[in-house]
Amino acid sequence: MTFEIRERDLLGRIGKLKTKSGTVETPALLPVLNPAIQPVAPERIRREFGFEAVITNAYILKQNFQNRPVEEGIHKFLNFNGVIMTDSGAYQTLVYGDVATNAEEIVRYQEQIDTDVATILDIPTGWKVTEENAERTVKETLKRARELFKLRTKDDILWVGPVQGGKYLNLVAKSAQQLNRLPFQINALGSPTEVMERYRFDVLADMIMTAKLNLGSEKPLHLFGAGHPFMFALAVALGCDLFDSAAYALYAREDRYMTENGTYRLHELTNFPCSCPRCCSSTPKQALELQQNQRTIFLAEHNLYASSAEIKRVKQAIRDGRLWEHLEMRAHSHPALLQAVKTLAKHKEFIEKHSPATKKSGLFFFNSISLMRPEVVHYRRMIQQRYTQPEGTTTLLLFPQTRTKPFHRSQEYRRIARALKKPSLAERESHTCFYAAPFGVIPIELDEVYPLSQHEIVLPLDEETIAYVADRIVDYINRKSYKKVILVRDEATWNKTVEARCKKACAKRRISFKSFNLKKTLS
Repeated sequence: MTFEIRERDLLGRIGKLKTKSGTVETPALLPVLNPAIQPVAPERIRREFGFEAVITNAYILKQNFQNRPVEEGIHKFLNFNGVIMTDSGAYQTLVYGDVATNAEEIVRYQEQIDTDVATILDIPTGWKVTEENAERTVKETLKRARELFKLRTKDDILWVGPVQGGKYLNLVAKSAQQLNRLPFQINALGSPTEVMERYRFDVLADMIMTAKLNLGSEKPLHLFGAGHPFMFALAVALGCDLFDSAAYALYAREDRYMTENGTYRLHELTNFPCSCPRCCSSTPKQALELQQNQRTIFLAEHNLYASSAEIKRVKQAIRDGRLWEHLEMRAHSHPALLQAVKTLAKHKEFIEKHSPATKKSGLFFFNSISLMRPEVVHYRRMIQQRYTQPEGTTTLLLFPQTRTKPFHRSQEYRRIARALKKPSLAERESHTCFYAAPFGVIPIELDEVYPLSQHEIVLPLDEETIAYVADRIVDYINRKSYKKVILVRDEATWNKTVEARCKKACAKRRISFKSFNLKKTLS
């Protein structure tokens, strides 16, 4: 086994990827090394910045350094005593249209330099291509993927099989299905760079999810070129375990300063919003006064620190069971990221299926976006498929949620329950349930089950959340056999939507319906 999963949240997982040169904890960012113009020495990237693995381009090494990497070995040549992954020149194919090598030659070269993780010379799909041309890139990439296993001569290199198809999701699905039949140790999503450059994170999310739906879950997934900290949470939540980027260096050359919420130009800053060693020892004004090469090194080092810090936050969020909260927080840093999160509604059942049912901490719900959380989707499915109303009950008593949890221990509930025992309101064979955001109907016997009482939600509720709860009440009534429904309405928290839809559902099924005002009932 080369990949062992230790912890999960959403589709994100903390895992151990074993290679001949060491073990990498995922999710992991692999900084791109370019030996010709490397602003931060490779040995420092591991020793000072904590990156266990890096990536370099085998094609560039072959063209610029000839036999030196072969004679010395890639680890000695780069002076990096960790895990090294090599790309094959596919990105150069995308940029320049062709490369001065072929699939067999680049496989041989990666074996000769003794890399840890290697990539076949795939054909990137690109953004501005027709579906016909995109299909050709998929077919050629799959052809080269199959040929690898006839060409390779070493068993100690992990090989990466890239999924192609770009924005054409039917081709992404086809590519992933066929690639999944081949014995690659790592899968990858190719062609995301141009999508990300256009801030089409919604398209990227669809590409990743389509690949995940058609690939086996036992292998790590690499996302090429996804190196800005503000999108790490999205990539990991969608199931990406590895990603690489040269952005830390490329941005530094343009005086661009990375943060977990976006990018600043150095001249825009009065103070550094960071406490890394570089930012603590300087000011933006002082950094601007440095010579260009020194300024580039300064910013590249900061960008590495910023990237490393965000990776650590994402890992801690997985361990705490709070990756969704972290994802929502990051998504609000840019509309394009928030739009991508909203597209996850299409995949919420798949995410729920692969996300833990219980966690060691309570949940935070901020707005209607949280309605697609795995916990909400899971509860909705369980209440529909596995819950049966208590035998002999004919009356449904619906009480509103309270700030106290579990709800049946609140003073409001106890007072309402006593009031409803008055002769004029008394009901026999009744069943008590609560209606609460974001879960909908909560039978009193489930009131303490996780996470129905282990969560916090923002009040007042937004219209979408209220409508969702109303829909869940209607669905519950339609699936059960009550003869009467009594609704205690809380007009301070809920608008008239819940009462109106509940009343309409009862009328349609010819069920008796009554409602009482919470304040009047308590007075």
